[in-house]
Amino acid sequence: MSGVAVLFPGQGSQEVGMGADLFERHPEVLGTTSERILGWSLREVCLEGPLWRLTRTEYAQPALFALAYAQWLEVADLLSDRVVSAAGHSLGEYTALTAAGMISYEAALAVVAERGAAMALAADAAPSGMAALIGATPEAAEQITAQRRADGGRLSVANINAPGQVVVAGGDEDLLWLEANARDLGVRKAIRLNVAGAFHSPFMEPATERLMTALSGLDVSDGLFEVWSNVTASPFAAVDVVDLLGRQVVSPVLFQQSLENMAAAGINTFIHVGPGDVTAGMAKRSVEDPTVVVVNDAEGVERLPSLFAE
Repeated sequence: MSGVAVLFPGQGSQEVGMGADLFERHPEVLGTTSERILGWSLREVCLEGPLWRLTRTEYAQPALFALAYAQWLEVADLLSDRVVSAAGHSLGEYTALTAAGMISYEAALAVVAERGAAMALAADAAPSGMAALIGATPEAAEQITAQRRADGGRLSVANINAPGQVVVAGGDEDLLWLEANARDLGVRKAIRLNVAGAFHSPFMEPATERLMTALSGLDVSDGLFEVWSNVTASPFAAVDVVDLLGRQVVSPVLFQQSLENMAAAGINTFIHVGPGDVTAGMAKRSVEDPTVVVVNDAEGVERLPSLFAE
């Protein structure tokens, strides 16, 4: 077995009932500590919902970060000496940095809460959203969005997740134009995503000042293993963490490139840790013949040792 990487999910993996077993095993992390920092109950929001509340950016982001980190605690003793790389999709980048010991859980949760609140306000400020381009390459997506901007629109590439998984962000008028003209633009279909706003685009610029204020007091250490940045598709240096986390909310998520670069560096085992399994699918599509494992519940934790059995 060559190198091992852990991958952490971002917003969109939330569902009511998630993490029920984790709340019982990590009452300090998910209970006392989180409630002190957030001022609301993770347990109540995650286990009772309703879904509309859990889906709101200001609740979803802290909840997913905390549960993914608690899931990491379930496997950290087994994986810590084997993991050489980590990455997180958007919000998941905070979990990756925390798992690597570059930032503390308490500090990261406080920043994530500010990030979620700031991004929610930015999303509410202008009618906007995101759409997946089916059958488009990153290069084609760049051409389409550049064409729209040249005509006065505000469309931009937001996520390059995996081959065939490119997401763009823009105003409501931009997305209506995209849906109406997708075939003429060489795209099989443009599918509007059920998200609150145009994340990872200039629409999030109003969120950056509040986020940078939260990030300014963050203590960052060298990591136990390298963490790959969404902005650069390369490993973070500790000195660059604050700047890159600030830039991330308005920059495209280069997840496919990160996965490809990790594979080129010798990684061939990818372990999704946390709610859902979305990063596992991205790894399967981005890397040739990878070993991909999902750890999102107690059964996943129990299966993990067999991966390393001789």
